[in-house]
Amino acid sequence: MSDSCTPHFPPEVMQIIREGRVFSGGKRHHEIMKPFLPAEYQWIDITVPLSNVFEQYNSQFSILGKNVTVNGQWPMVNEIIVFASGDPLFFGFANTLLREMPDAEIKVFPSFNSLQMLAHRLLLPYHNMRIVSLTGRPWQEFDRALIERTPKLGVLTDTKEHTPQHIAQRMSQYGFTSYTAYVGEHLGSDSQERIRKMTLKEVTESTFTSPNCLILHSEALERRAPELQCRFGIPDDEFHILDGRPRMITKAPIRLLSLHALELQSKHTFWDVGFCTGSVSIEARLHFPHLQVISFEVRPEGEELMRLNAEKFGAPGIKALIGDFLTQDLSTLPRPDAVFIGGHNGHLYEMLERLKEVLLPGGCIVFNSVSAESQQAFKESAVQLGFSLMPSLHIALNDYNPIEIMKICL
Repeated sequence: MSDSCTPHFPPEVMQIIREGRVFSGGKRHHEIMKPFLPAEYQWIDITVPLSNVFEQYNSQFSILGKNVTVNGQWPMVNEIIVFASGDPLFFGFANTLLREMPDAEIKVFPSFNSLQMLAHRLLLPYHNMRIVSLTGRPWQEFDRALIERTPKLGVLTDTKEHTPQHIAQRMSQYGFTSYTAYVGEHLGSDSQERIRKMTLKEVTESTFTSPNCLILHSEALERRAPELQCRFGIPDDEFHILDGRPRMITKAPIRLLSLHALELQSKHTFWDVGFCTGSVSIEARLHFPHLQVISFEVRPEGEELMRLNAEKFGAPGIKALIGDFLTQDLSTLPRPDAVFIGGHNGHLYEMLERLKEVLLPGGCIVFNSVSAESQQAFKESAVQLGFSLMPSLHIALNDYNPIEIMKICL
């Protein structure tokens, strides 16, 4: 249903409502539907925690009984009538029902979802619009859509971390400023509906009522301007570097060969241990935006370097952790299936030992050795810990020391 105070349902749905006994939905749905409900009914509010809602559903099933009919017509077989906004299969409550009650028989009567309504109001074709939900979800898929230069993006918001203001601020922070925002509030409501066309700056400076959603549209990206495309191999001198030391960065050719060895196109979570300037993390994020990227650095300066470089190159969503990797609490982090070791501070064996505890089966670790000693230490540690050693690649770049790109798998 929509937010209209005078909802319109087809005859089949009106018959279901008239003959219903147990109903459920949000408090807003209850207020709208009161005039349409039968004289005697029970309403179950859909509120968090949802476990309480499903306990009430299950208790109602035992009360309703089986094979009951009203006027000899509509079968009331353990039936609960649920009201939801828009299309309940569009990031909606029907998905939760399918997951929590897989044996239930479900029939859906959809309405237009909020993004469809907003596109209709704007007369904006939406067959090529990419949809992202930020309602109680992390930034990952939204960031991915930005990095992939999606020209038309429909976004479902929430009231806390992912409001229109926060979304516009994040886009501006990472340089995605070619978008126009269309914000819709209370779509479908008879009295509160409001639609605004705005710049990102205007969105950050405005206030909005909930529920709301937005469509982000960039005509420049639709034209696929070459200067807006992500480069393959960012030049080293464009990074902010540690204390002006150019040798403290993984050089572009080595960086790309290392990413190739990691086979990130088939991986899900990438850890960069010893990120320093963040060059490997940022390159991985830009070229494999489906990845979760988690980066570790012992130097406190690394936090600011990562922020500056990630913002400069438009790479949101990298989780940077500062401190000694060997003492970090890894228990709450998603386990990696690909790891790059950019620095080990003389504790290579201990680092590999710890990584073995968290690396997913089939995962790999890539290490760039700059000396015969570190090369031997990596090989010996890998064998002792039970890793499989892959063929390495020997590279000499300009006047820098030769580098051995080494790889082990679990």
